[in-house]
Amino acid sequence: MRGLELTSAVGIGLASIGLVAVAALLSATAPVTVLRERVTDLLLERPASPANSGAVAIVDIDRTSLAEVGAWPWTREQLADLIDAIASAKPSAVGLDILLAGADERSARALARQLAGATSDASVKSLALSLSDRLPDDDVRLAAALRRVPSVLGMVLDPQPEQPTPRAVPFLMRGRPDLRGLWQDEGAVGAGEVLGRAAAGHGVLLLPGDDDARIRRAPLLVATPNGLYPGLALEVARASSGASSYLVGSDPAVVQTGRLRLPLGHDGMLRLRPRSSGGQAHLTLSAITVLRNPDTRAGLAGKPVLVGSSAPEVGGLRPGASGALVPSVVLHADALGQILAGDAPLRTRRGWVTEMAMAVTFAAFAMLAAARLAPLVAGLLALALAGAWGGLALGAARQWGVLLDPLLVPVVALAGYGLAVLATATRTRRREALIRRRFEQHLAPAVVARIVSEPGLLKLKGEAREVTAVFTDIEGFTSMTERAAPDELVALLDRYIDGASRIIVEHGGMVEKIVGDGLHALFNAPLDLADHPSHALAAALDLQAFSERLRLEPDAQRLGLGRTRIGIETGPVIVGDVGGGRKLDYTAYGNVMNRAARLEAANKELGSAIAVGPDAAARIGASRLRPLGEIRLRGVSEAMSVYEPWPKAFREADRERYRGAVSDLATAPARAMSLLARLADENPEDSALARLAERASQSVAE
Repeated sequence: MRGLELTSAVGIGLASIGLVAVAALLSATAPVTVLRERVTDLLLERPASPANSGAVAIVDIDRTSLAEVGAWPWTREQLADLIDAIASAKPSAVGLDILLAGADERSARALARQLAGATSDASVKSLALSLSDRLPDDDVRLAAALRRVPSVLGMVLDPQPEQPTPRAVPFLMRGRPDLRGLWQDEGAVGAGEVLGRAAAGHGVLLLPGDDDARIRRAPLLVATPNGLYPGLALEVARASSGASSYLVGSDPAVVQTGRLRLPLGHDGMLRLRPRSSGGQAHLTLSAITVLRNPDTRAGLAGKPVLVGSSAPEVGGLRPGASGALVPSVVLHADALGQILAGDAPLRTRRGWVTEMAMAVTFAAFAMLAAARLAPLVAGLLALALAGAWGGLALGAARQWGVLLDPLLVPVVALAGYGLAVLATATRTRRREALIRRRFEQHLAPAVVARIVSEPGLLKLKGEAREVTAVFTDIEGFTSMTERAAPDELVALLDRYIDGASRIIVEHGGMVEKIVGDGLHALFNAPLDLADHPSHALAAALDLQAFSERLRLEPDAQRLGLGRTRIGIETGPVIVGDVGGGRKLDYTAYGNVMNRAARLEAANKELGSAIAVGPDAAARIGASRLRPLGEIRLRGVSEAMSVYEPWPKAFREADRERYRGAVSDLATAPARAMSLLARLADENPEDSALARLAERASQSVAE
C-alpha cells in the first residue's frame, strides 16, 4: 500500500518483538520450563563450599538409630529423650521435620483411655480410667523437653482439616505486597494443644516439586483462611533469632524477622541452590550418637538444629535438583542455611523487564548485523551476544542471587540472526520505505498526499488565509540538554515530538515546523477547517495533558523534562511553499506568527501553560477562557489581553468572583487585589492566579 511500507528499522524492531513474544509463549510450556530450571541449577551451583557450611546442624534418625531405639514411628517419650539430649547442648533452636499430628495415641496412657472409651463394661472402663490416670503422659513429657529450647513443630496444609489450625506467629503487613501466587489451602494439620503450647512456633513441612518432580524450592510463606504461616526453615530461623513476629513489606516485597531480611517473590518460595557434590553442607549427627555420647553434642551449641530422617522406611526422601533422592530434612537445612546467609535467589519483575528489553535488543542487533555484515562475521557476533548473556546470567545468579532466564535472550538472538539472513534480500526496498516514512513524519499529511497525487507539483501556490497559529516550547530544555546523554535526550525528544505532532494532526492542524524542542502548527491551512480557533485550543489542551503524562515516566523524570508552554493566536497570514524544487517547505508569514511565539514565551511571566491571544479568544468565546489581564509582549507596542483555559478546579461561583476582580483591576485595583489574593489563598496550586494577584499588588503599590 502506498505510503505504508515498513522501514528496515521498523521491520527489525517488529520482528524482534515478534520473536520475543513467540519465545516467551514457548518458554511457558512444561518442556522449556524444565530445561530452564535445569540450566538455572547449573548457574546457581557453587563449586566451592557454600557460604552456609556449618551454620546448620542435622540430627538424623538414620537406620542405625532405628535399629538401636526401635522401628519408626518412635513414641513421643523416645522423641522427648532425643530433644532433651539436643537441648543439653544449648542450640539456638530446634526444628522437627516430623509431623506430630494431634494428641498422642500410642502411649500406654493413650491406649488405656482408648480402651475406656471403647468398652461398655463399667468395671473395665473404671479400671482403664484409673490406670490411665496413673500412667505418664507422653505429650506432657515431650512438651517439657520442647520448652527447654526454642522448638518449632512441623505442620502440613490440609484441604479438609478435622482439627483446629495450629496457632501462628503474628504477621505485620506494610504496604500491599504482591502475594497472589502464594501456596494456599483451606487449613492445616499440626501438633495437639499440649505440644502446641510448648513449642515456639509451627512451620510448614511440605516441599513442592517442579514439572519434572524435582524439588528446587522451599516455602517461606503459605496461606490459609486463618492467615499466613511460615515454612519450617523460616520459622526455625525466627526462633533461633529470638524474634517474636514477622514483617511483610512491599516495594520491594520482603519478609523480615529480627535481623533477617529476605526478598520475597509473589509465590512466597525460596529458590534452593543445588547442593555441591563435594563435601558436606551441614553438620550431621546420628540420633543414636546424640542420645548415647554426650561428647558429640558440642557441635550443636549455638546452632539451629533440624531433626529428621534419612532412613527410606520413614518416607522422608525427596528428589533434589539433580534427580537423586535427598532426605527432606537436608532440603529444609539447605533452605535454613540460605535464610541465615540472606541468600534468596529471586526472579524479579525488574529482571523480567530486563530480559524482554535485552531479548528485543539482542535480536535487533543480530538482525542488523546479519543485514549489514558478512554472514560469518554476523554469525560469530550473534554467538558472542548469546555467550555474553549466559555470562551475565551466571554472574547474577552466583554473586547477587538474581535469576535471569538463561535461555530466552540467547535463543532469540540466534533466531533473529537466522531470520535476518533470510530477509537480507529485502534490505534495499525497506531502506526506501524508511525514507518515505520519515517524510510523512515531518510534513503535514495533507501536503504529502497532495504531492503524491500530483508528482509534477514543484510549488504550492501562495495564498492569504486566516489561520490559528500554535507555538509550543519545553520549559528548561536548554539546561536539560546540558545534563542529558545525547541518545537519551534524542529518544525522549522523538517520543515527545511524535506524540505532539500526532495530536496536532488529529485535531485538523498541520505541523509547519519543528524547531528544536518546539512545534509551529497551523490550523485552517492548507485546507479549510471550520472553527479552527476551537480546534487549536482543543489540541493545546490534549498536548498539555500528553506532556504531563510523559513527564511522570521514569526516563522523563530522570532527565528533568519541563512542562510544555503553548501560545495561540488567530489572524491573517500568507502561506505557501518556499525553497527550491528539491526542498519542500510549506510555511506561513504574518504578524500572527510572531504574536503566537510571544504568547508562548509570556507563559513564563504569567505562570500559565496555555496563553491565548485576544483575536483567538474572541472566536473561541469568553465563557471557555479565563482572562489573565493585560501585558505588553516583546516586540508589540500596545498592551494586549491574554487568556487561558479555565482550570478544572474552578467552580462557577469562583469564576464569577474572578471575573469581578479582573473587571475591577482598572477602576478599583485595591478591591481587585484583595479578591485575587483571597482566591489565590483558596487555590494554592494555581500559579497563574498567584502571578495575577502579585501584578495587582504591584499596581496598587505603584
